[in-house]
Amino acid sequence: MARIQIPIDVLTSRLNLGERFSGLRSGSLSGRFSNLRPVSEFFDVKRLSKPRDFGEMQSRVNYNLGHFSSNYAVVFVMLCIYALLTNWALLFTIIFVTGGMWVIGKLDGRDLEIGQHRFTTSQLYTGLYIIAIPVGLYSSPWRTVLWLIGASGVVIIGHAALMDKPIDEAFSGEAV
Repeated sequence: MARIQIPIDVLTSRLNLGERFSGLRSGSLSGRFSNLRPVSEFFDVKRLSKPRDFGEMQSRVNYNLGHFSSNYAVVFVMLCIYALLTNWALLFTIIFVTGGMWVIGKLDGRDLEIGQHRFTTSQLYTGLYIIAIPVGLYSSPWRTVLWLIGASGVVIIGHAALMDKPIDEAFSGEAV
């Protein structure tokens, strides 16, 4: 049976994702949040309005995704924190695996001796994964990831579509 191959650059070139995410890779974390807009500008209810048509909505989304990109990153981080705080099993799994890997790493390749028993690092990693995989599957990480994608998409794209451009930006694209 022949495999269907979809070139990824065909999808990303239409959505202009390469340019949008290039700034994420090149800058530091402090540089990323240096253009954080004030809360009063981000929640300016006077500028909320329904777009006339799809073209205006697309123009608003393109402008606002660039203008409020740091604010949208903060919104995404807050949604991630909310998702972890409401899914205690996933939070426990992440802490358990991270803590277990840290403890095993602290052994520096030596065996762990508890009483008369001796455990190698490969046995410790195997035991960690034997416990972590079922607990991780029980904690439903895919449900949380899909909820994050949906919630952040609705919140971020909804805000970007409803937030009108400032007056000076609205007329900058028109020819005189």
